[in-house]
Parts: sequence; C-alpha cells; structure tokens
Amino acid sequence: MLNGRQILVLEDEALLRKSLCGYLDSQGAMTYPAMNLAEAREVLQATELDFALLDINLPDGNGLDLLEKPGFSATTRVVVMTAEGGIRTAIEAVKRGASDYLSKPFDAEELPMVFSRAARDAAQNRIKEFEQQKHARPSQSLFFGQRMEAVQAGIRKILEADQRLESNLPPILMEGETGTGKSTLARWIHEQGPRASAPLIEINCSTLPEALAESELFGHERGAFTDARKERIGLFEAADGGTLFLDEIASLSPPIQAKVLNAIEDGQVRRVGSNLNRKVDVRLIAASLHPLENLVRDGTFREDLFHRLNLLHVRIPPLRQFPDDIPALAEYLLQSIGKRYQLPQLGISSKGKAQLMQYAWPGNVRELLHEIERAVIFSDSAELSFDQLNGSAETPPEAGDTRALMNPFWELPENGFQFEEALQELTLKVINDAMRQENDNVSAAARRLGVSRDFIRYRLGF
Repeated sequence: MLNGRQILVLEDEALLRKSLCGYLDSQGAMTYPAMNLAEAREVLQATELDFALLDINLPDGNGLDLLEKPGFSATTRVVVMTAEGGIRTAIEAVKRGASDYLSKPFDAEELPMVFSRAARDAAQNRIKEFEQQKHARPSQSLFFGQRMEAVQAGIRKILEADQRLESNLPPILMEGETGTGKSTLARWIHEQGPRASAPLIEINCSTLPEALAESELFGHERGAFTDARKERIGLFEAADGGTLFLDEIASLSPPIQAKVLNAIEDGQVRRVGSNLNRKVDVRLIAASLHPLENLVRDGTFREDLFHRLNLLHVRIPPLRQFPDDIPALAEYLLQSIGKRYQLPQLGISSKGKAQLMQYAWPGNVRELLHEIERAVIFSDSAELSFDQLNGSAETPPEAGDTRALMNPFWELPENGFQFEEALQELTLKVINDAMRQENDNVSAAARRLGVSRDFIRYRLGF
C-alpha cells in the first residue's frame, strides 16, 4: 500500500524520526524527514505528498499550523502524533483537516493501517461527490435466459479466475447494442467478485467534455488549468482496490486512450499538472456500443488499447435474436415494476406475449423495460396486452415495406423493389432516430451511429 507513496515525517526527536523513516522506507515509501516547521514548509513547496505524519510541539511553532492555508494540498492525508492524554489536541487537529491521529508512544507497524484508512476515506469522499454529480439510478438485477447462456458461462470462468487472483485483475471488454444490459452486467460482475465490498464507479465516457475527461479520470493538481482551484483525485484513484466501469470507452480521445492503457499496464496514474506517478489497483470494465475492432480499422480507436482490453471479451447479443426469451424476461421485469408501483398482481396476456415477440426491440432490454412500465401506468387491466406497443403490429409487416427493413419478419418482395431508394430511406430513418434519441445533438448522434458529423449533416441538408 505504501509502495511509492511520498510521506513527510515531521518530528523534532531525532531517534524517533529516524526510526519512523526507516520503517516507512522499508515498506517502499519515499520519506522526507523534517525536524521543524521551516524544513517541513520546504518539503511542501517541492514535493507532492501523499501522506504527512506531524508532531505537534516543535522548536519553531505548532505542527497544526501546517493545516492552515497555504499548507498541505487537498489530496495529502495528514496524521497527527500527540503526547499521551492529548485527546483535545487530536480532536482539534481533525477539526482543522487532519485525517487521523496517533497517541505516543505507538508501534511504527500501525502506520500502514492508519494511512490506508485515511486514503480509503478520501476515496469514499470522491465517490460520494461523483455519485451526487451523476445522480446514478439503482442497478437492475440480471436475468439469464437462453440469450445470456454463453455470456453467463464466460462470466463464471472470469469470476473463478478473479477469486484466485484477488489483485491486479485483468480488464474486461463488453460489447453490445444499446440497451442490451452492459451496465447491469458490469454491476453484477463486481457484486459477484472478490471486490464486492470495494467501490464500483461507473462513468459514461460520451458524457465527458473533451477538455475535462483527463482531469475526471486521472485527477489534477491545483493550478493545472484555469478552473483548477484545488487538488482533486481522479476516478482511477477513487476506485483503487475496486472496479471502474468505463461505458462508451470509444468516445475518449486517442491521448486519453493512451493514458488509460498506461493505467492498465503499469498500474499507475498521473494527475494533470503533476510529474508523479501514483499506483492504483483497479479492475477496469470497458464497454462499447460498436465493435472496437471495427473502430481500430477505421483509425478511431487505438489498436494497442484494444488488444489489451480484448483479453476477456464479452459479447452481449441483441434481444431480437432470441424472441423465445422475451415473455419470461418481460414477466421478470414486470414483477419488479409492479412492486415499485404497488401493483403486485399484474400479468401479461397471451396476446401481449405475442406482441412482444413480434417486435424487433432496437432498444433491447432497456426499451422492453420502458414499454412494460408505460403499460403498467396506462393499462386498465391486470393483464397487459401491449396494444399500443411502440412500432409493433398484430401481424408481421408486408414484404417490401421499406419502413420495416429492420424488422426480423421483413422479407424481400418477390417482384423486386428499388433498393437504392429504399436504402436511402432507411439511412435517413436511422439518422433521424439517432438525432431524436440524442435530442438533436449531431455529435452525440454521430457517435451512436459510428459515423462522422459530416455524414449526418450532408444527409440532413445542413
């Protein structure tokens, strides 16, 4: 835990200072001894400290003065040493920003545990801040049907390997269409693995502005850029010991992709504006709507990062490929929704199940969940029939109907049709669907479709 960490040891008693530094050095730390406030301030100006161990009574003042601004950075965890019975001083130190305290005399072997607790508290604070910002929705439980049999078998082998490794877990790459359940599966893997009690942090990379992506993932030092008024740890550091889920990883720029690769291979991150590498042990789960191998060929995703992520590859099939799964999955989701709306006696009619099986589900499980919830709200019957199912019909669409080209029941008409015109119509429909789902944001729609902004702008005539 202390390997590579930079630690200030402020103690005016030479023998104790030497003993503490010697033990911390033996644990892989980089120690900076100081015997008074003046020497400590010199260290603060020249070094990016991870921890500080402070004595109170010093020849030139009170060690607690270093807790006042300007003093330690916001990411330095401070532990105060107090004389026996100095509980009031310790409480004052914590009020002024110290993470913890130790009463003298103490065993140096206590320090790793104390520092670890301080670092964990800092990570938890960062996680709480992140969760408040993104207003995360509670995770859905996972339904395993025929569609997910192969996925479940692969995940079981991954979890068995995780239990043997415990640390330095290899990354996982999940690919699948929108709404197939990548986020839910990532949570399930975390909850079933050896890191279930450690933090799980989820971030959709497509929501990160280009200018802030590096800072959000890797942290920054004060003054690293215009708005960096204080130090901040990144999500890699906050997830240390746990899991970091990067959804839509292909949205990251190539330079950020390179830093993600370094974090995976070296187990180290560097904050923006810093020249110090910090060790992290993070299980990374990456997800992509589009196959990364295709993006590598297009030159929009780094090949070296793809090969590093592709070690454990999970492909989630779309719902339309397994229509027999849909009734059981719908019943499963209905039970959860019914309980939430305090309507536990709901069911799905035979007609409703047929309707669900006929629809192509471009939005997959997420769309199915929304359709069930809509039916629960507007239906007057305890048995849902899905008469108003979005895009469904009681009978399969007729052959040659170009509006239904993406429906699995569609067939080429026997007497032929104008393919070029139909393809143009389908392309425009798909673009309009993407624009609608992304609230007319051209960049977001382009990312969702895997095309350039110019591709969309040209076809929409602006």
